[in-house]
Amino acid sequence: MNTVLEQRPDGLPMMQACQALALNRSTLYARRHRAANDVPVNHSRLHAVQPRALSAQERTTVIDTLHSEAYSDQPPAEVYQSLLEQERYLCSVSTMHRLLRSLRETGERRHQRPAQHHAIPRLLATAPNEVWSWDITKLPLVCRGIYLSLYVVLDLFSRFVVAWMVSVKENSALSSQLMDEATARYDIAPGQLTIHQDRGSPMIAHGYLELMQSLDVTCSHSRPRVSNDNAFSESQFKTQKYQPDYPGRFDHPAHARNWCEDYFDWYNFKHHHSGLAGFTPEQVFTGRYLDVAINKQQALDACYARNPERFVKGPPTVAMPPASVAINPIVPGEDGVIIDDRVNFPTLTAAGYVKSMLSLK
Repeated sequence: MNTVLEQRPDGLPMMQACQALALNRSTLYARRHRAANDVPVNHSRLHAVQPRALSAQERTTVIDTLHSEAYSDQPPAEVYQSLLEQERYLCSVSTMHRLLRSLRETGERRHQRPAQHHAIPRLLATAPNEVWSWDITKLPLVCRGIYLSLYVVLDLFSRFVVAWMVSVKENSALSSQLMDEATARYDIAPGQLTIHQDRGSPMIAHGYLELMQSLDVTCSHSRPRVSNDNAFSESQFKTQKYQPDYPGRFDHPAHARNWCEDYFDWYNFKHHHSGLAGFTPEQVFTGRYLDVAINKQQALDACYARNPERFVKGPPTVAMPPASVAINPIVPGEDGVIIDDRVNFPTLTAAGYVKSMLSLK
């Protein structure tokens, strides 16, 4: 065995070589030490019986006790203490664990909730009012420990903020009111809209989901503890809170509402969004970006006609917004095979989500 290990390829660590040969490194080093110092191997000790070990009868007694009806669902520590109260001592707690481990009976003995596997939300928007994304963020007041809740509903395709609300509370009644007014304002037809959100209590409350069911709006939810599933709303909140005039803390709710009113007016109508090729959310939401693109192209053409040598790659063209926007898009691998095909097109309906939540209770 030593010869094989010494002839291992250069760069192969000893640890990996021992793992491939199912050999303990301590055993290897001990053999090397004995060979280097001419220490004879005491074969009698290899098969010696530990004088302090339990006898076969004692082992059987311990195992039968652990399998008994009184202790079959109890951990060794509980069994040990219970037996001591009965003036019985069979063995130590570690010995009980060792015997159970030899029978492959270690681990959690209580009933456990099985691992949850949530489908990756995959949404695709090719026009306004097909997919909305919304979330709630906290706005701190000057009085420390007190926060306002800012509800923001974002159109995925255009990043246009279709609705927002500042409240001193965060609950499903307010989220239901906000969505009811927003769908009515934009004349959302039944079956037209999908709303994506995370799994906060206002987003999974039965009253909110029942409203979505009555409006025939499909609901999609982020996976637990995966903030990237709602990246568009999170990005908008970062844009908001990194504004130079963001106060950091607000004096009172009216102060927050006034500042948010000015901010969302700028964001929708004046903010040249990098994800929209420099167009504003309002231009993409209303379709005006096509006319604006013509004006931009005329300006580029005029500049190219005056100084063509400045454009080393040829005549410039105006970049257009993406034709589709997706949450967790399906990206094929190098060979064209989709690596992760756990999709949920279409997303879970409100009725189906209520049913699935009730089934977990």
